[in-house]
Formats: sequence, structure tokens, C-alpha cells
Amino acid sequence: MYFVAWPQCVGGAAPDMLECLRTIACDAYFDAVELNWFQDTAVLEQAAQILLSAHMDISYCAQPCLLTQGLNPNALEEDMRLKAEAALMVELERAGRLGAKRMAFLSGKWEKETREESYAQLLKTTRNLCRAAAEKGLMVELEVFDYDISKKSLIGPAPLAARFASDIRSRHNNFGLMVDLSHIPMTHETSEFVVRTLRPYITHFHIGNTVCSDPAQIGYGDEHQRFGFPGGSNDVPQLANFLRVLRQEGFFDKDAPYFLSFEVKPVPGEDPKVVLAGSKRTLNRAWSLLD
Repeated sequence: MYFVAWPQCVGGAAPDMLECLRTIACDAYFDAVELNWFQDTAVLEQAAQILLSAHMDISYCAQPCLLTQGLNPNALEEDMRLKAEAALMVELERAGRLGAKRMAFLSGKWEKETREESYAQLLKTTRNLCRAAAEKGLMVELEVFDYDISKKSLIGPAPLAARFASDIRSRHNNFGLMVDLSHIPMTHETSEFVVRTLRPYITHFHIGNTVCSDPAQIGYGDEHQRFGFPGGSNDVPQLANFLRVLRQEGFFDKDAPYFLSFEVKPVPGEDPKVVLAGSKRTLNRAWSLLD
């Protein structure tokens, strides 16, 4: 996710967005990139040309649009749900113009007493998104987040995510789940449990780190710190285990590779390029431990 590596880009209007994107596009280590919104249409068109020239697979992330504007696709108030849905429809248009093959989003906050009502609202939004995306040849992906630490999203623990994906897939074949290694410790689950529970529905993976074992730790929550960050839950051993589970479950397909991307964020004072280099070293080392 280039806008996590360069946090100034998350709002879609940073003056150096294209330069940050070029850094990824010029790095042959990457075959794919995840983008967010470009508020300026001219900049969006330039980004699309860069990616076309780079011959990269593209995923579009609508999470920043929802989070920065406080939108909730499972809001109980119908006017608020419709506002989130309308924003996601605009994001679909942007995704198509960038040449993306998929668009990801996240569920909104929820309350225990009204979880089923929130679930029904999310079904409504997601089904409408899938119908619109199908007309553009796009996949819709829901990212599985934490439910009680940081984002406090409805989806959520793996069993609920599996139930939701099954409900959507019963009507729409252009829907999948995004599993993030950095969120697994935050849902109090394991890589084995999450991947095997969600196996039929996974279409996209994130790899990254998190600090979530102690609320008193610096950077506690969903901050996607670099690998090796003090107090982090994921490093080479955890990533190697995650990759091992993916291999065991048949996700290593050389003919139709799954989308796998880093989600790492520099803390103030860290250089994004250095953090990315460290991430590649971590992945290379974890990969070497599989055999």
C-alpha cells in the first residue's frame, strides 16, 4: 500500500503523490500496487499512465475514503448508510479509471446490542457495490479488521467474516475477503485459524506488523509499524508461519497468483524507502525459512 508507506498520501491530495508512486513503479521487486483516491482528476490520469507503463497489477483501496470522512457502510441510520454507499460508488469509478481489477473497503463500527442490525446494513451496502462493480468487471473485497482494539469494525472475527462472505457469495461471485497478517493478533486469533476458516473466500493478503499486546506500549493499535519495531507482534518467524499456512492451504499458485502486499508505515523520523527495504529483507528471510 503506497499511501501507508507515504502517509502524507492518505488524503489523496499530497503534492508528491506521483513521485511516491513512481518509487514503487520503478522497483521491479513489486508486481502489484495498492492505491487510494486521487482527488485531482488530472493527477489520477497521470497515475493511471504510470501504472500502465509499469505493467503492474492494481488494487484500489477505499478504506481511506471511509476512514478520513467517518463514513460507516453498516450505519443503522439509513441516510448515513446511503452516504457511505454513495462514496463507495464514487470510489468504484476512480478504481476503474486507474485500471484496477479490484476495490477493497472495510466495515464500520458496531455495538454489541445491534450487531445483527449492523450486519444486515452491511449486507445491503455490499450487495449494491457488487452489482455495480460487476458491470465494470471489478472484484469487491472486504478487509477483515479488529473489532475491539482500534478500528473496532463489525468484520471482525474470522467466523463472522466467513458467515458474511458466504451470504454475499450466495448472490455475487465478484466478492472476496482480504486477510491482513497485522490484524490477526488484534482479532485474538492465529494465522492457522484465520486462513483455514476463511479459505474459500480469501482473494487478497496483506503482510505487516502491529503493536497490540499492551495498551501502554508506544504505537498501540492499528498503526502498521515496520517489522522489528519495539513491542511488535509480527517479524520473520510470524511471517514465515503465515506463508507456511498459505502454502499448506494451496494459495501459492504460479499461474494465477494471489494479491499479496506490504502494509508498513514509517513512524516520524523514519524514511519510507528504508522501511520498504527492511520489509523486503523480512519477506526474503521469511521465505527462505519455508524449505
